[in-house]
Parts: sequence; C-alpha cells; structure tokens
Amino acid sequence: MNVSTGIDIIEVKRIKEKFSKDDNFMKLIFTPFEIEQVKDLEIKYIVLAGKWASKEAFSKAIGTGIGEELDWKDMEIRNDITGKPEIIVKESIVNKYKIKSLSLSISHVSEYAVASVVLLID
Repeated sequence: MNVSTGIDIIEVKRIKEKFSKDDNFMKLIFTPFEIEQVKDLEIKYIVLAGKWASKEAFSKAIGTGIGEELDWKDMEIRNDITGKPEIIVKESIVNKYKIKSLSLSISHVSEYAVASVVLLID
C-alpha cells in the first residue's frame, strides 16, 4: 500500500469573482448538492473556496490534476454527521486509482481556504 497526499490553497476573493457573476460556471464545478448547501450562507464563497481547494487537493493526490481523467463533479464535498468534511468520489475513479481509504481536512479564514487530502492506495 502507498500513501499519497495533495494540498491546495485558494484566495476566497478569486472564488467570489468567478462565481458571483456566473451561476452557469458554478454548475460546471459543483454538484447540485454542493450548490444547494451554500445557497443561503453568509459565508457562501468561503465554503465554496474550501470545496474548490478540496477537489484540487484530491486531484493532486491521485496525480492527474483536473482535466481529461478527472472532472470537477467526479467528487463531492459533504460533511458527515459530526460536521467533519468528507469527499465522496465516484466509484469508477476509486476503482481506477485503487483507492482504499481517503481523508480530507479543510480550513479557512476570511481571505483563504486550504484543503489537504490523504489517500491510501493499493
């Protein structure tokens, strides 16, 4: 088994600039669940920045980046029953990259969001 990690940081300002004017672009990056989850939040763009960073960190952990092999919506960022963030990855991606276990951590302040992903790969 191998351990693989990925990390990403993004400015909240960039996310706000990208998504405050174009809801259609948001639908290309985030799942309907993710969009609904932030719909009425005062900290909407901070949370979206955390989700963005999480997806980027995952793509770095598997070594592909986001592109032909991995789409933004191949993964979804949720919270478990205790509030801990978790990343739900399409089964086809899990199988292709032989992912046995994964862990996500997100942190943010008003200006930045950072995410770290650790994978256990067979």
